[in-house]
Amino acid sequence: MDIIQIDTDDRRRVRQFIELPFRIYHNTPQWVPPLASDMQLILDRRRYPFYRHSEADFFLAVDGGRAVGRIVAIDNRNFNAFHHENTGFFYLFECEDSLEASGALFEAACAWARARGLTRIVGPKGFTALDGMGLLVKGFDLRPAIGIPYNPPYYQALIEAAGFERLDDDVSGQLDVSAPFPEHIHRLSEIVQRRRGLRILRLKNKRELRAIIPQVGEMYNRSVGANFDQVPLTADEIKAMADQLLPIADPSLIMVVMKGDDPVGFLLAYPDISAALQRCKGRLFPFGWLDILIESKRTKWINVNGGGVVERYRGLGGTAVLFSELQKAAVAGGYKHAEGVQISVSNDKMQREMRDLGIDFNKMHRMYQRAL
Repeated sequence: MDIIQIDTDDRRRVRQFIELPFRIYHNTPQWVPPLASDMQLILDRRRYPFYRHSEADFFLAVDGGRAVGRIVAIDNRNFNAFHHENTGFFYLFECEDSLEASGALFEAACAWARARGLTRIVGPKGFTALDGMGLLVKGFDLRPAIGIPYNPPYYQALIEAAGFERLDDDVSGQLDVSAPFPEHIHRLSEIVQRRRGLRILRLKNKRELRAIIPQVGEMYNRSVGANFDQVPLTADEIKAMADQLLPIADPSLIMVVMKGDDPVGFLLAYPDISAALQRCKGRLFPFGWLDILIESKRTKWINVNGGGVVERYRGLGGTAVLFSELQKAAVAGGYKHAEGVQISVSNDKMQREMRDLGIDFNKMHRMYQRAL
């Protein structure tokens, strides 16, 4: 068993890293492959904005020339500066059911982090706010939302055997958009908008959506709190994330709360194109892009993933405004189902609010940590 720190300019090794999950999940109907172009960007040190402030390296476990596992080790310097920590991260862990391979991969990632003065390693956690976190520990029979991790049940044993302990759990769940919506939330939304002078920005097209992105990004950075999974984004990272979402975005589902000319809250929802990604195996060419475009117009599912309210308006009904307006937009758009993703079990207030909306939490992801 060899552990190889890959040269990201080596096309053969990069291809092995990207293609490994297709072999692991070839008989798993729930798995949704990522876009190949997104994966290639992550391994491109010249183009991916993350590498302008931080560092990451990619490892393969190779047995007789055959890749059997992979992992990426991350030193997010912006995260550590913001939180006053020395934390490393692991991400994109995939492995055959082999304690030898997984143990060697984790030891390589830990040694890499330790050599950079980091004192603990946490994961699975990626590069940006759009990267889903955690290891799936409940809901293996369900297809994940776009960008949210899926993994075989045996990964839990591999990670815990490598000395990792539970740090936090996030839950995700589904909501019937067409079911009766709590009227008191609509009423509260109307009261809050009237008394606080708030309004929802109505985005008519993607051009208007692109124009508001810098303001929303700035507002997101102002809303970032002490949660361990949050960190302010650079302008380049905001642009890169927007470039990922804009092709499939439905502007009517992007909720932005305005106070005068300033955004003070947002809720991000977008059409679920998972079925198209499965059909085209994450490849845009030759016809994957067309399948994805068609799916974004006909899907009845939306994913709700990401939001924030600036501190001044927290606890004053801003969340009610966002969900009330999103429900109206989803019904008007002909959507039938929504999935709210990755809400921390320690966030009691948000848990209660989502249950009040009728969400059925049926998936759980676990974050792990290990002292170095």
